[in-house]
This record gives sequence, structure tokens and C-alpha cells, in this order.
Amino acid sequence: MIELEGLTKRFGTKTAVDHLSFQVRPGMITGFLGPNGAGKSTTMRMMLDLDNPTSGTVRIDGRHYRELDEPLKYIGALLDAKAMHGGRSAHNNLLCLAQSNRIPERRVDEVLDLVGLTAVARKKSKGFSLGMGQRLGIASALLGDPEILMFDEPVNGLDPEGIHWIRNLMKSLAAEGRTIFVSSHLMSEMALTADHLIVIGQGKLLADTSMADFIQQNSRSFVRLRSPQQERLRDVLHEAGLVVVEAGNGTLEVDGASTEKLGELAAAHRLTLHELSAQRASLEEAFMQMTAGAVEYHAHGTDVHGGDEPAAPGPAWGANSGWGPAQGPAAGQSGEGV
Repeated sequence: MIELEGLTKRFGTKTAVDHLSFQVRPGMITGFLGPNGAGKSTTMRMMLDLDNPTSGTVRIDGRHYRELDEPLKYIGALLDAKAMHGGRSAHNNLLCLAQSNRIPERRVDEVLDLVGLTAVARKKSKGFSLGMGQRLGIASALLGDPEILMFDEPVNGLDPEGIHWIRNLMKSLAAEGRTIFVSSHLMSEMALTADHLIVIGQGKLLADTSMADFIQQNSRSFVRLRSPQQERLRDVLHEAGLVVVEAGNGTLEVDGASTEKLGELAAAHRLTLHELSAQRASLEEAFMQMTAGAVEYHAHGTDVHGGDEPAAPGPAWGANSGWGPAQGPAAGQSGEGV
């Protein structure tokens, strides 16, 4: 389990993370969402002691990351795929991590096979494509067979087969009772993967809820009806006390009534229906609704999220080098090319 309590990070006058408190529980995939600049990357770096919080604390199974003697056996993380040493082979990159955490060398071959890189294990990682680098980062996160896994944009650069593979891998790991924490901007993928959501905006917690509840609470659901007898259908719906919206193209939208009720109502009045369908918002629509007031960067003349999180005055030692704060390669330096 990962526990955050009052976690705060300031860079000068800029508050990147503002008193965040939440838990990431085992046995499920917890999605971590927020607009660009919300503080997600800073939060994940503080979880791994790559950035020191201004105040508050993060505990990994009750301890700070820096207190873990062999951290890869407790938590594996994919944060920056570029952190790998380009002059080393895939095998040697992982071997360095394994040796620093007393992990048997045979485990290196096991995870390379698991992520599909056995054929290029002896090739230098600087020649890897974005997707291959991403797979190598995933391999490093899995190296210690940890109970907790953190992934930042895990599908970045992967082809459709790779996306399907990592999605099923995360689900299988969660089913084993492991703690899975994943951040992504791909809402369609998150909707297929996450069981629970943590949503932040401008460094503050906006939601800590199940996927289903998040969509229900932050979006409109309605029933769409289409009939060749549209005027008569509209009158019948009004007589039943229902609020009807004409959506064009002969389509009516009704809030607050089930498809079953509306179907029975139409049948009772001998009305023909060409469409009767429940319409529910996507995760993306619910997310946009929830975070509308917390978007820090806007493209000119649009509502599209843009920009990056505020940069720290200077990264913590090892933040981009692949080395942890106190002991050899860190679990957090395995992952994503953003």
C-alpha cells in the first residue's frame, strides 16, 4: 500500500502539490489523473524520494522509500525510459539494477522474456525505438517481483499488441493482490484499465473514487429516442412529466428515466421507436467536466489542455541518471518517454 498524508511541494512561490492525502490500495489498479501541470509527476517523484516534499509524508508499506534496503523488491516504477544508459545493452542495464538490489541474474533473462526483448537483449539500448525502450522500462519495474508497481504513461510508444499486453499484465498483477498505480493521459485506455481513480488539479485532490462513480457523478446520462412519430412521442413524454430535449435529426433526449420505462411508455401508446438507447458519458467527458476549473495551461482560443508541469529549480540527484538517492539504481528510474 502507498499512503500519502498532507504531501506538499513548493518551488519558490509555486505550489506544485498542495496537501495531498490518499491511499493506493492493493488488489486493484488505481488510475492517477489530472491536467498537465496538475502535479502528477512531482507527486510520483516524491513517492520515490527523488524530490523532497516541503511538508507531509509518503509511506510504502509503512516505510519511507529511503528506508528500503533493497527497494526494487518492494516497489518497481516506470517513470522515464530515457533514464537507461544508452551505451549499455538491455541485459546489462537490468543487470546493474539487479546487482544493486541482490536480485539473481536469472531474473534479468526472465523479465526480458516477459516483455518480449530476448532477441535484442545484447543490443545497446540507445538504438531502441520508443516502444522498445518502454518495454525495457517495464522490465526494470518488474525486476524485483515487487508487490507495488508504479507506471507513468506505460503505453507510451507501444503498438496495439503492446498496449493490449501491458493492460492485461497490470490486470493480472492486480488480481494477484499487488498494488498498481498508473498515470496516463489516454482516457480511453484508462477507462479500460483502472478500477479506482485519484484525480488532482493544481496540486489538490479533486476525486478519490471508483471509476463508475466518477463518471456518474461528473457527467450527464440520458436516453436517446428516435421515432417517425416524433411530435406524438414528445407529447406523450411531456404528459408523463418528463423533461425532453430536441437534439436534431428527429432525436429526443430524456433525463431521469430508464430505457425500460420509456420503452413501455411508447408501447402503451402504440408508438414506433427506431432508437431507444441509454447514453452515458465517457471517462474523458467526465474528466473534462471535473477538471474544467483546474486547468493551468490553455492553448490559445481553445479548451485543450497543454503545457508541462512546473520545473523544479534543480532536479534531485539521480532524477535523470537512473540512480537513486542513496543506493545504486532506483526503482523509479525505469520508464517512460514523454
